[in-house]
This record gives sequence, structure tokens and C-alpha cells, in this order.
Amino acid sequence: MAVEVTGKQIASDKITIKDVFGEDMWFCIPDYQRPYVWGEDQISTLLDDVSHAAVNTPDSQYFLGSLVLHCQPKNFNGTTYQENSVLDGQQRLTTLYILQAIIRDVTTVETRKKTCAKAIFQEGNPDDGVPERLRIEFAIRKEVEVFINNFIKNEGGTQRTEELQNLANTSENVSIRNMANAILIINKWFANEDNLDIDVLFPYLRQYVILVYVASSELEDAFRLFTVLNDRGIKLRNSDILKAQNLKEVSTEQKQTEYAKFWEELEGELGEDFDLFLSYIRTILVKEKARNNLLKEFEDNIYHPKKFNQSTKKYESAEPLLKKGDETFDLIKAYKVHYDAVFSGNNYHISNNWAFDNLISILNDTALSDIWVPPLLVYRHYFGDYKILDFLKLLDNKFSGDWIGRQTPTTRIEAMNNVMKRVEEYAKLEDKTKDEKLNLLFNDNVFVFNSSFFLSDLDENSIYGRRFARYILRKVDFLLDAPLYSEKRSSYNEMTVEHILPQNPEENSQWNLDFTPDEKEVWTHKLGNLVLISRRKNSGQGRLDFSLKKEKYFKSSIETFPNSLRVMQKPEWTITELKDNHKQLIDKIKQHYKI
Repeated sequence: MAVEVTGKQIASDKITIKDVFGEDMWFCIPDYQRPYVWGEDQISTLLDDVSHAAVNTPDSQYFLGSLVLHCQPKNFNGTTYQENSVLDGQQRLTTLYILQAIIRDVTTVETRKKTCAKAIFQEGNPDDGVPERLRIEFAIRKEVEVFINNFIKNEGGTQRTEELQNLANTSENVSIRNMANAILIINKWFANEDNLDIDVLFPYLRQYVILVYVASSELEDAFRLFTVLNDRGIKLRNSDILKAQNLKEVSTEQKQTEYAKFWEELEGELGEDFDLFLSYIRTILVKEKARNNLLKEFEDNIYHPKKFNQSTKKYESAEPLLKKGDETFDLIKAYKVHYDAVFSGNNYHISNNWAFDNLISILNDTALSDIWVPPLLVYRHYFGDYKILDFLKLLDNKFSGDWIGRQTPTTRIEAMNNVMKRVEEYAKLEDKTKDEKLNLLFNDNVFVFNSSFFLSDLDENSIYGRRFARYILRKVDFLLDAPLYSEKRSSYNEMTVEHILPQNPEENSQWNLDFTPDEKEVWTHKLGNLVLISRRKNSGQGRLDFSLKKEKYFKSSIETFPNSLRVMQKPEWTITELKDNHKQLIDKIKQHYKI
């Protein structure tokens, strides 16, 4: 039962698993698809659900899910047939493919063994227009093809447990790692005597389990269907389609394979942050605020940019900022190296201390946005680690100065883009030494911000509850660490902001004797009265008088937060100590920001 699509029509129907893997059905997992990622939860759920249906409703159909297909004619050695590229449902389809290979290897029924073998690999019959090929092929995934030939196509391959275990643990290829693991999971499931026997499961699976397909010969229509229907499962991302577009333009087949492997490894490493990383690349190239989705930004503003012609008053095609294929992959590779280095947490060598990593940690954990990342990557691209800490401090000051100084998001984005432009401009000066270039960059007014507004906000106003409160308290700890920065500070994930003078002191407490109502109103939420502590605290003790609070509350909660440790050393906490602490912190900030 082949999927039949006429012209530009969209076809849909239900189809049994028997027909899905029938003689006239051919599938391709296209190059823009995600790797195979199903694990034990998804696989066991599929097997358990089908088993339950086979036992409890043996004469009724069971709906397993849907397929979205792009159908195209394919030619193999003079034989023309229809190939169905899978836009949605590949995880489920691949799992069923693996399942039948395992059943082939463990069943004692010869006819069933032949049925499964035919579902996996079709022997050719040119007279009947039947090509010789795997039922499912994985485009531009040579390593996956080798794995399937060895462990799925070849009889007995699914029982090579030791080899499969090794691949599941060590393979760098995401699909291979998860496919090997899937074989082990399914074998384990069948080995469990409490689970349904193959003799009952397989006939029901073939005859009564159905998928619903929606198919189109037009890729655009198929993608539209995919977008509408795919509200669960493993979704395609913009990056998947971007990969496919670029792989098609790669110069050689060998490089195509290399880049496909690199991309999948990158996907596995970055996970859901992969699109975010590619957005950094977009920003580095375009240096303007993004206004569309990632795919459209690359297509319209990088590969096919336009510029306005003042004389004709029309937009005209401009030189691409980057070419598809090798050039795109090579740039992504280069910036991934910079990205890994910046966020490795192992940059002690930069200044023989942990200043760089600690400042990165502050920004990464508490900054309102990540618009500071692209300028930092660009700097490293041109200047490496040379004086990168000095640059990071300037960048951080500009970023936080504009943020706390209440510049609009658009203004802040433009400011970071302007920093990138300056980095590139000075880097490309041919008549200057590296130090001369950096001297020009570091003294450029691109790092200037409204320091008076920034400082007055921190000095005069309450900061508790504001979005930058945790950032500035982390920053204060950072400044108090200077100049040694001998400790890598990574214990801030479980932090909270604590008032030294409580927000609501007990009526008969010493706090009400040491602070007037006006003083409490003015100073409770200001910088000088706030510290970071661990979340592992008894909030009921936060209202204790200062001497008891230090002993019972702070002592076990402050870990090694520098500002909190300073407070611990105070014999008392009156308005005098609070004001003095506030002034000291403001002075530290003024010194660092050169105000």
C-alpha cells in the first residue's frame, strides 16, 4: 500500500504497521532532521501501550501516532519509485524498525523471521519496479548507515550485546549512541517474563496497530503540515533546516559527512541551546537587532542581504555576509571554539587567578539578557585571550551600566552591536600593533554610559526586588575578592537575597531600639543592608536580633560570600554600621566603574 499523492494535493489516511513496512514503502530520514533521541521512557511506553492493547482489545485497532511525509520520485539503477521523507514521526518509525530487527533475531518462527527481514531490507526486483535498499535510509549520515548495516540489517546484529553496550556508552554520534541503547532496552524488555510474548505482540503489532499519515509532494506544504500537527514529540528546529540547506552546498561528499557529524555532535552537546548559539553567530554577522526567526534571519540578512540605494530609492541585492556550505560550517566551528573557551570555567591562565571565570559566572547566572556574549566572542576571535579580562570588565560595565541605568532594550542591543563593530574596525587596522589597536578600543567612547544616573540609583534608591539586585550583589562580592580572585566562585546557584535588618522585626526586638521607623523605611531595602546567603536557611530565624542571627542563621548559610563574611565580623548592626557598609560598597563600585 504505497502512499499516493497526486500533483499538489495533500493525501491522508490510516495505515497498518504491516503496510508501513510493506514492499512498496520507502522512507528517508532527511538531512535536516534531528538525531534519533528516544530513550527508555519513550520506548518502554510504546511497548507497554501496544502490549496492553493486544491483551485487552485484541480485535480493535490501536492508534500509535502520526507521520508527516514529503513524497518524491526516486531512481535507483533505472528503477523509479516513491520515497517518503519523514518530517514528523521519525523517532517512532525508527523504533519500530529496530523492534522488527530484534524480533527477527530472537523468534524461532521462520516465516516471522523472513517477514521482519523484508521489513528491514528489500531485495531488488527491477521487473516489478522494486529497488534494492534499506526500508529506511538516513540521509548524509554515513556512520549511521554503517551501524544499521552491521547491527540491524545483518541477522543476529541485535544480539551482539557487548559491542552495542560499548557503542551506547562511548559513540560520539548521537543517533548511534541512542540506537544502540534502544536495542539493549528492547532486548531487556523481551527478556522480562512479565512482559507480553513475541508470539502475541508481533501479530497484533502488524495487523492492528496503525499510524495516520499526512503526505504532500510539495516540501513547503509538508513543512506547513508539520508545523500545524506537531504539538508533541521531538520537534524540528530552525537549525535543522539550516543544516540541510548548508549541507547541500558543501564542496565534497567527504566534507559533507564531516560537517553532518560535527553538527550532530554540536546538537548533542548544546541541546536546546543550539538555536541560541546560532543566534549569536547571526548577531556577530548582522550586528542588528533580530526581527525574524533564525532561519529567515540567515536567509534574508546573511545569505541574501539587501541594501537601500539612495539614488533609486529601492532595496538592491548586496554581497552575502557569508556563503552557504563550507564557509558557514567553518565559521560555526571557529566560534564554537571561542564559545567553549569562554564558558569552560577553566580560564585561570588568563590572569593567573579566577577573575575571568568569576565575572563570566556573574553575567551568566544573573544578567537580564545574553546580549554581551557576541561581543566577547568577536573579541576572542580577533585577539584571543590577550587582555580579554580587561575587555570583559569594560564590556560588563557598559552592559550593566545601561541596564541599571534603565536604557531601553533596543538601546542596549545597539550598544553591544556597536562594541562589536569597534572590535572589528580596530582589529583590521593594518598599520597598528596589537597593543595599539587595543589601546584605541579600550579608550573608545563606545563603552561610555550614564554613570551619574547609574550611581544615584544604586546609592539613593532601594534595590531589593529589582531585577538587577542579585547581579549587583554578586558584583559586590566580585569586587571584594580583588585583587587576588584566588577562589573559583561557583556556589551561587542556591543563593537568595537576605536583609540584615529584617523587613519585619519582632515588636520587642533590639532592631526597633537601634533603628527609628524612618530609618527602617529608608534603609531596609538598600544595597548596604543586603547580602547573599544560601537558600538552606530557616526563615523564622531571619528576624532574630543581630547577635543571635549571626550565630544561628548566618553562620551556617553564608558559605564563602565575601560581603556576608564582612557582616559576620561586625559586633553590632545599627544605623551607623549600615550606612558605613553602604558607603564602602558604593565606593568599591565607583572605583571599579571609574565614576
